[in-house]
Amino acid sequence: MALWGARFSSEADQRLQDFNSSIAIDSKMFEQDIKGSIAHVTMLAAQGIVDEESKDSIIENLTKIKEEIESGQLVIDPKAEDIHMFIEGELTKRTPAGKKLHTARSRNDQVAVDFKMYAMQRCDDLVTLLKEMIGVLIHQASQNLTTIMPGYTHLQRAQPITFAHHLMAYVEMFKRDCSRLEDAKKRANVCPLGSGALATTTYPIDRDYTAKLLGFDGPTLNSLDGVSDRDFAIEMVSAFSLCMMHLSRLCEEIILWCSWEFKFLELDDAFSTGSSIMPQKKNPDVAELVRGKTGRVYGNLNTLLAMLKNLPLAYNKDLQEDKEAFMDSADTLQACLVTMIPMCDSWKVNQENMENAAKRGFINATDCADYLTKKGMPFRDAYSTVGQLVKYCVDHQKDLSSLSLEEYQEASCLFEADVYEAIALQTCVFKRNAIGGPCPDRVKEHIESIKKELGL
Repeated sequence: MALWGARFSSEADQRLQDFNSSIAIDSKMFEQDIKGSIAHVTMLAAQGIVDEESKDSIIENLTKIKEEIESGQLVIDPKAEDIHMFIEGELTKRTPAGKKLHTARSRNDQVAVDFKMYAMQRCDDLVTLLKEMIGVLIHQASQNLTTIMPGYTHLQRAQPITFAHHLMAYVEMFKRDCSRLEDAKKRANVCPLGSGALATTTYPIDRDYTAKLLGFDGPTLNSLDGVSDRDFAIEMVSAFSLCMMHLSRLCEEIILWCSWEFKFLELDDAFSTGSSIMPQKKNPDVAELVRGKTGRVYGNLNTLLAMLKNLPLAYNKDLQEDKEAFMDSADTLQACLVTMIPMCDSWKVNQENMENAAKRGFINATDCADYLTKKGMPFRDAYSTVGQLVKYCVDHQKDLSSLSLEEYQEASCLFEADVYEAIALQTCVFKRNAIGGPCPDRVKEHIESIKKELGL
């Protein structure tokens, strides 16, 4: 008979038991469940609700259960309803005092506190990985402060930048991801334990003490919300989704850059795959998988939002679906980061191809227009003049740097010999020294500020 089965006269149908079981998912929370139970019984003893001898026996046996699960000596029963019932059942087998553990507690607030602690730990782990990813990108940027490449809009060559400047854009994205996860954790950091099933308890519990024992900022202030709140899971998976989107954008560029059409990057053989029929192929499968797995995390976010949108207060069994969506999202993001970090750390940058691409596509046209503006021509007139020059170049298979001074002066008498220096790619990059620009000195300052901010 299940621990909750006293009111029933017959065993649950096996099909119900199989359908109702969540042990395959929530067994990952065994450590949090034991930690929460130890805090709960410690508080019960401090309040005189259970005796010290029972408390000591419960804590001793819970500690042994944790050690045995970790070592593999105790195998979690896949037929158990959930991890909470499994651990309590195992505890009760070992000590009669185990039957006192659930005093002044419901499985509803027990599940809620376990899940919160698990979720916050996953946030910490992912922030650590994100900072490692940032560190790798910063290292690559430091090696490419003067590696000129085209910047793009609409996938068309637009203006010259450096590879370092491009990578630091992703550093900013991942820095925001860290901030979002840390911020979500702050809002999650209130303890639902003591909320009971939905209306607390008549026992004289000390919820502040329980929260302190578990490292929370304090207890939740409404017991209905305490057991039914899953905002933290949605907020964290939303942050996971944004992070996956950033990884996917980077992967899309890596895929393009590794193609023969770009050939800006070459991935290490350890992070590439081949074809079963085409012996020449070297495929960026890791980047493609990350791009594909992003949709999986988006789907999990939608699952959580849809699951919660019609739930009345307080607890409903629908909430059992929260953990699988959350855990799969966290696992997916972690797997992507663990694989991408060494992939990005080991890629080979083809600086020559990047610079050659920057020499084509008239990406110094804006600088040519700015040159005329600085000579006194209104910008819109300068824009039109350079536009006609570009058309002339296209018609005659030239670029702006190969035009003669006479050709320039036919377009405008303001052009002088110094135009060639003004439109040189190095000038275009180095002169863009406003905050946030691609000038190597500015990018270096950006790198140092991130290192300081994140303690890298």
